[in-house]
Amino acid sequence: MKILQALQKKQTETSTAGRPADSLAHSGTAMRRADNIPPSIFANPDLKIGAPSPVTGNNPNSHFTEPVPNTVTLTEMEGLRHPEFASFEINPESVNPRLVAITQPNSAYCEEYRSLRTHILHKSQKQKLQSIVVASAGPSEGKSVTALNLAWLLAQTDGIKALIIDSDLRLPSLTEYLGIEAGVGLSHVLEGQTSLQDAIIRLDPGGLHLLPGGSTRSNVAEMLSGPKFKAILRDAREMFDYVIIDAPPLGIFTDAAVLINHADGALLVVRANQTRYKEIDRILENLPRERMLGAVLNQSEDVMNESYYNHIYYANA
Repeated sequence: MKILQALQKKQTETSTAGRPADSLAHSGTAMRRADNIPPSIFANPDLKIGAPSPVTGNNPNSHFTEPVPNTVTLTEMEGLRHPEFASFEINPESVNPRLVAITQPNSAYCEEYRSLRTHILHKSQKQKLQSIVVASAGPSEGKSVTALNLAWLLAQTDGIKALIIDSDLRLPSLTEYLGIEAGVGLSHVLEGQTSLQDAIIRLDPGGLHLLPGGSTRSNVAEMLSGPKFKAILRDAREMFDYVIIDAPPLGIFTDAAVLINHADGALLVVRANQTRYKEIDRILENLPRERMLGAVLNQSEDVMNESYYNHIYYANA
Protein backbone atom coordinates (compact mmCIF):
# COMPACT_ATOMS: atom_id res chain seq x y z
CA MET A 1 0.00 0.00 0.00
CA LYS A 2 2.81 2.42 0.89
CA ILE A 3 4.56 1.53 -2.35
CA LEU A 4 1.38 2.42 -4.33
CA GLN A 5 1.00 5.80 -2.57
CA ALA A 6 4.63 6.66 -3.21
CA LEU A 7 4.22 5.82 -6.91
CA GLN A 8 1.13 8.08 -7.24
CA LYS A 9 2.96 10.95 -5.55
CA LYS A 10 5.87 10.56 -7.96
CA GLN A 11 3.54 10.70 -10.98
CA THR A 12 1.87 13.88 -9.67
CA GLU A 13 5.17 15.73 -9.19
CA THR A 14 6.34 14.68 -12.64
CA SER A 15 3.19 15.96 -14.41
CA THR A 16 3.25 19.26 -12.49
CA ALA A 17 6.85 20.00 -13.29
CA GLY A 18 6.20 19.47 -16.99
CA ARG A 19 3.59 22.26 -17.27
CA PRO A 20 4.44 25.94 -17.86
CA ALA A 21 3.93 28.33 -14.99
CA ASP A 22 1.11 30.31 -16.71
CA SER A 23 -0.98 27.15 -17.22
CA LEU A 24 -1.20 26.22 -13.56
CA ALA A 25 -4.81 25.78 -12.53
CA HIS A 26 -6.06 27.40 -9.35
CA SER A 27 -7.12 25.01 -6.61
CA GLY A 28 -8.87 25.80 -3.33
CA THR A 29 -5.66 27.32 -1.98
CA ALA A 30 -3.85 30.34 -3.49
CA MET A 31 -1.32 29.44 -6.21
CA ARG A 32 1.89 31.34 -6.96
CA ARG A 33 3.76 31.61 -10.22
CA ALA A 34 6.58 29.12 -10.10
CA ASP A 35 9.30 31.46 -11.37
CA ASN A 36 7.64 34.80 -10.42
CA ILE A 37 7.28 35.69 -14.11
CA PRO A 38 5.43 39.03 -14.67
CA PRO A 39 2.47 39.14 -17.04
CA SER A 40 3.35 39.51 -20.69
CA ILE A 41 1.97 43.11 -20.85
CA PHE A 42 4.90 44.29 -18.72
CA ALA A 43 7.33 43.02 -21.32
CA ASN A 44 6.09 45.68 -23.80
CA PRO A 45 8.99 48.20 -24.28
CA ASP A 46 6.47 51.03 -24.94
CA LEU A 47 4.90 50.63 -21.51
CA LYS A 48 5.55 53.55 -19.14
CA ILE A 49 4.77 53.72 -15.47
CA GLY A 50 3.41 57.10 -14.31
CA ALA A 51 1.14 59.78 -15.79
CA PRO A 52 -0.56 58.58 -19.00
CA SER A 53 0.43 60.13 -22.29
CA PRO A 54 -2.18 61.43 -24.72
CA VAL A 55 -3.45 58.58 -26.87
CA THR A 56 -5.37 58.71 -30.07
CA GLY A 57 -7.05 56.32 -32.41
CA ASN A 58 -3.92 56.37 -34.60
CA ASN A 59 -2.14 54.06 -32.17
CA PRO A 60 -2.93 50.45 -33.19
CA ASN A 61 -2.07 49.18 -29.71
CA SER A 62 -4.38 51.67 -28.00
CA HIS A 63 -7.83 50.74 -26.71
CA PHE A 64 -8.97 54.38 -27.07
CA THR A 65 -10.58 55.78 -30.21
CA GLU A 66 -11.08 59.38 -29.03
CA PRO A 67 -8.25 61.87 -28.39
CA VAL A 68 -7.59 63.03 -24.87
CA PRO A 69 -8.91 66.63 -24.49
CA ASN A 70 -6.39 69.43 -24.08
CA THR A 71 -5.86 70.61 -20.53
CA VAL A 72 -5.52 74.20 -19.31
CA THR A 73 -2.69 74.99 -16.92
CA LEU A 74 -3.18 77.03 -13.76
CA THR A 75 -1.23 79.88 -15.34
CA GLU A 76 -3.53 79.91 -18.36
CA MET A 77 -6.62 79.84 -16.14
CA GLU A 78 -5.28 82.80 -14.17
CA GLY A 79 -4.74 84.65 -17.44
CA LEU A 80 -8.36 84.10 -18.41
CA ARG A 81 -9.58 85.53 -15.10
CA HIS A 82 -7.14 88.44 -15.04
CA PRO A 83 -6.25 89.38 -18.63
CA GLU A 84 -3.81 92.13 -19.48
CA PHE A 85 -5.15 95.33 -21.04
CA ALA A 86 -3.54 98.30 -22.74
CA SER A 87 -3.28 101.24 -20.34
CA PHE A 88 -3.78 104.99 -20.73
CA GLU A 89 -2.46 107.57 -18.28
CA ILE A 90 -5.23 110.04 -17.45
CA ASN A 91 -4.16 113.65 -17.03
CA PRO A 92 -6.60 115.55 -14.76
CA GLU A 93 -5.88 118.73 -16.69
CA SER A 94 -7.06 117.14 -19.95
CA VAL A 95 -10.34 115.63 -18.81
CA ASN A 96 -13.70 117.36 -18.75
CA PRO A 97 -13.96 119.52 -15.58
CA ARG A 98 -17.30 117.90 -14.72
CA LEU A 99 -15.51 114.63 -14.02
CA VAL A 100 -15.05 115.73 -10.42
CA ALA A 101 -13.99 112.25 -9.30
CA ILE A 102 -10.77 112.97 -11.23
CA THR A 103 -10.45 116.76 -11.19
CA GLN A 104 -11.87 117.57 -7.72
CA PRO A 105 -11.78 114.39 -5.61
CA ASN A 106 -12.06 116.36 -2.35
CA SER A 107 -14.98 118.54 -3.37
CA ALA A 108 -18.56 118.41 -2.14
CA TYR A 109 -19.67 117.58 -5.67
CA CYS A 110 -17.47 114.47 -5.68
CA GLU A 111 -18.87 113.52 -2.29
CA GLU A 112 -22.33 113.42 -3.85
CA TYR A 113 -21.07 110.78 -6.28
CA ARG A 114 -19.53 108.88 -3.38
CA SER A 115 -22.97 108.82 -1.80
CA LEU A 116 -24.33 107.36 -5.02
CA ARG A 117 -21.57 104.74 -4.98
CA THR A 118 -22.42 103.85 -1.40
CA HIS A 119 -26.06 103.44 -2.37
CA ILE A 120 -25.08 101.06 -5.18
CA LEU A 121 -22.78 99.01 -2.93
CA HIS A 122 -25.43 98.67 -0.22
CA LYS A 123 -28.05 97.74 -2.80
CA SER A 124 -25.71 95.07 -4.16
CA GLN A 125 -25.67 93.32 -0.79
CA LYS A 126 -29.42 92.73 -1.02
CA GLN A 127 -29.79 91.83 -4.69
CA LYS A 128 -27.70 90.87 -7.69
CA LEU A 129 -26.41 94.16 -9.02
CA GLN A 130 -23.36 93.69 -11.20
CA SER A 131 -24.31 95.44 -14.46
CA ILE A 132 -25.95 98.88 -14.26
CA VAL A 133 -27.28 101.02 -17.11
CA VAL A 134 -27.06 104.81 -16.72
CA ALA A 135 -29.60 106.49 -19.00
CA SER A 136 -31.47 109.77 -19.35
CA ALA A 137 -34.71 110.98 -20.85
CA GLY A 138 -33.06 113.29 -23.37
CA PRO A 139 -29.65 114.53 -24.46
CA SER A 140 -27.41 116.87 -22.43
CA GLU A 141 -28.78 115.76 -19.06
CA GLY A 142 -25.49 114.50 -17.65
CA LYS A 143 -25.79 110.72 -17.96
CA SER A 144 -22.27 110.21 -19.34
CA VAL A 145 -20.72 112.43 -16.67
CA THR A 146 -22.67 110.57 -13.98
CA ALA A 147 -21.66 107.18 -15.39
CA LEU A 148 -17.97 108.11 -15.54
CA ASN A 149 -17.85 109.62 -12.03
CA LEU A 150 -19.66 106.62 -10.55
CA ALA A 151 -17.48 104.09 -12.38
CA TRP A 152 -14.24 105.90 -11.45
CA LEU A 153 -15.16 105.84 -7.75
CA LEU A 154 -16.24 102.20 -7.91
CA ALA A 155 -12.84 101.30 -9.37
CA GLN A 156 -11.11 103.06 -6.47
CA THR A 157 -13.00 100.96 -3.93
CA ASP A 158 -10.77 98.36 -2.33
CA GLY A 159 -11.10 94.95 -3.96
CA ILE A 160 -13.41 96.05 -6.79
CA LYS A 161 -12.66 95.88 -10.53
CA ALA A 162 -14.96 98.10 -12.57
CA LEU A 163 -15.61 98.51 -16.29
CA ILE A 164 -17.55 101.23 -18.06
CA ILE A 165 -18.98 100.58 -21.54
CA ASP A 166 -19.80 103.35 -23.99
CA SER A 167 -22.87 101.89 -25.71
CA ASP A 168 -24.08 105.17 -27.21
CA LEU A 169 -22.81 104.11 -30.62
CA ARG A 170 -24.58 106.91 -32.47
CA LEU A 171 -22.55 109.46 -30.53
CA PRO A 172 -19.80 107.82 -28.43
CA SER A 173 -18.30 110.41 -26.10
CA LEU A 174 -16.49 108.82 -23.12
CA THR A 175 -13.02 109.03 -24.67
CA GLU A 176 -13.62 112.70 -25.44
CA TYR A 177 -14.61 113.37 -21.82
CA LEU A 178 -11.41 111.64 -20.69
CA GLY A 179 -9.17 113.44 -23.18
CA ILE A 180 -7.87 110.27 -24.85
CA GLU A 181 -8.16 108.53 -28.22
CA ALA A 182 -8.85 104.85 -28.79
CA GLY A 183 -8.63 103.02 -32.11
CA VAL A 184 -11.27 100.35 -31.49
CA GLY A 185 -14.29 99.88 -29.28
CA LEU A 186 -17.66 98.20 -28.78
CA SER A 187 -18.79 98.59 -32.40
CA HIS A 188 -15.68 96.75 -33.61
CA VAL A 189 -16.19 93.92 -31.11
CA LEU A 190 -19.84 93.56 -32.14
CA GLU A 191 -18.82 93.26 -35.79
CA GLY A 192 -16.09 90.73 -35.04
CA GLN A 193 -13.23 93.03 -36.07
CA THR A 194 -11.46 92.70 -32.72
CA SER A 195 -11.76 90.82 -29.46
CA LEU A 196 -13.23 92.17 -26.23
CA GLN A 197 -9.89 91.91 -24.45
CA ASP A 198 -8.09 93.91 -27.17
CA ALA A 199 -10.74 96.65 -27.11
CA ILE A 200 -10.75 97.25 -23.34
CA ILE A 201 -8.25 99.79 -21.97
CA ARG A 202 -7.15 100.50 -18.40
CA LEU A 203 -7.27 104.08 -17.15
CA ASP A 204 -4.45 104.90 -14.74
CA PRO A 205 -4.00 105.89 -11.98
CA GLY A 206 -7.64 105.28 -11.06
CA GLY A 207 -7.70 101.67 -12.21
CA LEU A 208 -11.01 102.00 -14.09
CA HIS A 209 -11.38 99.96 -17.28
CA LEU A 210 -13.10 101.35 -20.36
CA LEU A 211 -14.68 99.75 -23.41
CA PRO A 212 -14.94 102.73 -25.80
CA GLY A 213 -17.79 103.05 -28.25
CA GLY A 214 -15.59 102.82 -31.32
CA SER A 215 -16.88 104.02 -34.68
CA THR A 216 -20.37 105.51 -34.94
CA ARG A 217 -23.17 103.22 -36.11
CA SER A 218 -26.79 103.78 -37.11
CA ASN A 219 -28.25 100.28 -36.56
CA VAL A 220 -27.51 100.38 -32.83
CA ALA A 221 -30.73 98.77 -31.60
CA GLU A 222 -30.20 95.76 -33.88
CA MET A 223 -26.58 95.38 -32.79
CA LEU A 224 -27.38 95.56 -29.08
CA SER A 225 -30.40 93.23 -29.34
CA GLY A 226 -28.45 90.33 -30.81
CA PRO A 227 -26.62 87.48 -29.09
CA LYS A 228 -23.22 89.11 -29.66
CA PHE A 229 -23.82 91.84 -27.10
CA LYS A 230 -25.17 89.28 -24.62
CA ALA A 231 -21.92 87.35 -24.99
CA ILE A 232 -19.88 90.55 -24.51
CA LEU A 233 -21.77 91.40 -21.34
CA ARG A 234 -21.42 87.83 -20.07
CA ASP A 235 -17.65 87.90 -20.58
CA ALA A 236 -17.43 91.34 -18.96
CA ARG A 237 -19.24 90.01 -15.90
CA GLU A 238 -16.64 87.25 -15.56
CA MET A 239 -13.75 89.73 -15.67
CA PHE A 240 -15.17 92.59 -13.56
CA ASP A 241 -17.13 93.06 -10.36
CA TYR A 242 -19.19 95.98 -11.72
CA VAL A 243 -20.06 96.91 -15.29
CA ILE A 244 -21.45 100.43 -15.83
CA ILE A 245 -23.17 100.95 -19.20
CA ASP A 246 -23.53 104.47 -20.58
CA ALA A 247 -26.72 104.27 -22.68
CA PRO A 248 -28.34 106.53 -25.30
CA PRO A 249 -31.26 108.77 -24.28
CA LEU A 250 -34.45 106.85 -23.56
CA GLY A 251 -36.77 109.50 -24.93
CA ILE A 252 -35.27 109.35 -28.43
CA PHE A 253 -34.07 105.79 -29.09
CA THR A 254 -35.04 102.29 -27.96
CA ASP A 255 -31.39 101.29 -27.42
CA ALA A 256 -31.40 102.07 -23.70
CA ALA A 257 -34.55 100.00 -23.11
CA VAL A 258 -32.83 97.04 -24.79
CA LEU A 259 -29.78 97.51 -22.58
CA ILE A 260 -31.85 97.71 -19.39
CA ASN A 261 -33.41 94.34 -20.20
CA HIS A 262 -29.89 92.87 -20.39
CA ALA A 263 -28.64 94.50 -17.16
CA ASP A 264 -29.33 93.97 -13.45
CA GLY A 265 -30.40 97.55 -12.77
CA ALA A 266 -30.66 101.07 -14.16
CA LEU A 267 -30.28 104.69 -13.04
CA LEU A 268 -32.22 107.51 -14.67
CA VAL A 269 -30.40 110.86 -14.82
CA VAL A 270 -32.66 113.92 -15.06
CA ARG A 271 -31.58 117.52 -15.36
CA ALA A 272 -33.13 120.07 -13.03
CA ASN A 273 -35.40 122.65 -14.68
CA GLN A 274 -35.24 120.78 -17.99
CA THR A 275 -36.78 117.30 -17.82
CA ARG A 276 -40.58 117.31 -17.52
CA TYR A 277 -42.35 114.95 -15.12
CA LYS A 278 -44.73 113.99 -17.89
CA GLU A 279 -41.81 112.82 -20.03
CA ILE A 280 -40.38 110.78 -17.16
CA ASP A 281 -43.73 109.07 -16.53
CA ARG A 282 -44.02 108.20 -20.22
CA ILE A 283 -40.56 106.66 -20.26
CA LEU A 284 -41.02 104.67 -17.04
CA GLU A 285 -44.20 103.06 -18.34
CA ASN A 286 -42.18 101.04 -20.85
CA LEU A 287 -39.37 100.02 -18.50
CA PRO A 288 -39.15 97.07 -16.10
CA ARG A 289 -39.81 98.75 -12.76
CA GLU A 290 -38.01 96.03 -10.80
CA ARG A 291 -34.73 97.05 -12.49
CA MET A 292 -35.04 100.78 -11.83
CA LEU A 293 -32.74 101.72 -8.94
CA GLY A 294 -33.69 105.39 -8.76
CA ALA A 295 -33.12 108.80 -10.33
CA VAL A 296 -30.16 111.18 -10.16
CA LEU A 297 -31.05 114.89 -10.15
CA ASN A 298 -28.34 116.73 -12.05
CA GLN A 299 -27.39 120.44 -11.99
CA SER A 300 -29.70 121.33 -9.18
CA GLU A 301 -29.53 124.87 -7.78
CA ASP A 302 -29.91 123.47 -4.28
CA VAL A 303 -26.20 122.82 -3.77
CA MET A 304 -24.76 122.84 -0.28
CA ASN A 305 -22.05 125.31 0.63
CA GLU A 306 -18.80 123.50 -0.04
CA SER A 307 -16.77 125.10 2.78
CA TYR A 308 -19.48 124.33 5.35
CA TYR A 309 -19.74 120.74 4.10
CA ASN A 310 -16.00 120.18 4.29
CA HIS A 311 -15.91 121.62 7.80
CA ILE A 312 -18.64 119.24 9.01
CA TYR A 313 -17.13 116.30 7.13
CA TYR A 314 -13.61 116.60 8.44
CA ALA A 315 -14.75 117.50 11.96
CA ASN A 316 -16.55 114.16 12.16
CA ALA A 317 -13.87 112.13 10.37
